[in-house]
Parts: sequence; structure tokens; C-alpha cells
Amino acid sequence: MATKETEAQAVAAKPASPAKPAAPPKAAAAAQEAVTRREFNWLALAWTAFTAASVAGLTATMRFMFPNVLFEPPTVFKAGLPESYKPGEVDERYKEKYGVWIVRTEDNVIYVLSTVCTHLGCPPNWLPAEQKFKCPCHGSGYYKSGINFEGPTPRPLERFKVTLADDGQLVVDKNRKFQYEKGEWKDPESFLKL
Repeated sequence: MATKETEAQAVAAKPASPAKPAAPPKAAAAAQEAVTRREFNWLALAWTAFTAASVAGLTATMRFMFPNVLFEPPTVFKAGLPESYKPGEVDERYKEKYGVWIVRTEDNVIYVLSTVCTHLGCPPNWLPAEQKFKCPCHGSGYYKSGINFEGPTPRPLERFKVTLADDGQLVVDKNRKFQYEKGEWKDPESFLKL
């Protein structure tokens, strides 16, 4: 029993651990208010900037996923039967959709002209009363044949390949161009003799 008493005295004789010091008044206030108004404003500004940058980056990424697509009409198309074109006239039915004029001469020759001015690429207009193509941009003029005769245009209009399909319809191929100044209008594919 003596040993138990000695142990109890030894435990009782040990000095008590010092008490934790009280928090200073500043720390107590900080514990109550974790974020000051100024800190909150800076955090709000930072998160707003981060969100805006993230949205911009995501938008750019999504824009990359959906690229611009240019839907163009086919470059080879059927243009109806040769009989549907009147001799001596310029047919404008394919000007808007395919960018071509189909011309049938009095000699029953059909050729297809481009609707793009060779000066700066503007679309000329066919003026039936004057029997000429006239570019509204800079005044270039072309005869019914496509040969330039006035204005700043450097060369005649281009022709496209024209052939007959098995069913008798005209087939226009815009992939094959013919230029007058290169002597290509003499090529049998640049016109169709009926």
C-alpha cells in the first residue's frame, strides 16, 4: 500500500501544465469575422475575372469545334435542254444560283460566261437594250461574246466548259475555265455547236 500512496503523492506533486494564454483581442475579432469587406471585394473581383476568362476560353474552344462552313452550289450542274434557250439571247436564270450566263448565238452556238468581272470581281449586269454586260462597280463593259471594250477591266469574261449529257441536257462544268487571251476560246469544250 505504501507504493500506492507514493505513486499518488508523486502524481499529486507534479506541477500542473500551464494554462493556455488568452487570445489577444485582435485575434478574437478575426475569429468572429473571418473575411473583411475589403478581402471579400478582392475575392469577388478575382472570381469574376476567373469566371470571365473561363467563359471566354470555353467559347473559343466551342467556336473551334464548329467552324465556318461555306455552302456553295455544285460546280457541275445540268442547265436544261438546248431548245429552252432562244437564239440571240443571254439567259440569266442561273446567274444568282450558279454565277453563269448561258448565251445562244444566232448561229446556234451555246457558251457559258462567268458573272464575275475580271477587273475586281464585281458581278456585271446584262443590259438587253444595249446588248452588253456592264459592271456597276467601275464601269467595265463587255460585248455579248464576253469581250471587254470599255472601262478598266484588263481582259474578257471567262467561259466555262459546256457539253451535252446523255439525256440531251446541257452540262456546265465550272471547274474548267477558258480564257480568251490565252486562245482557249477555240477549245471545243468552251462552246457547244448545235
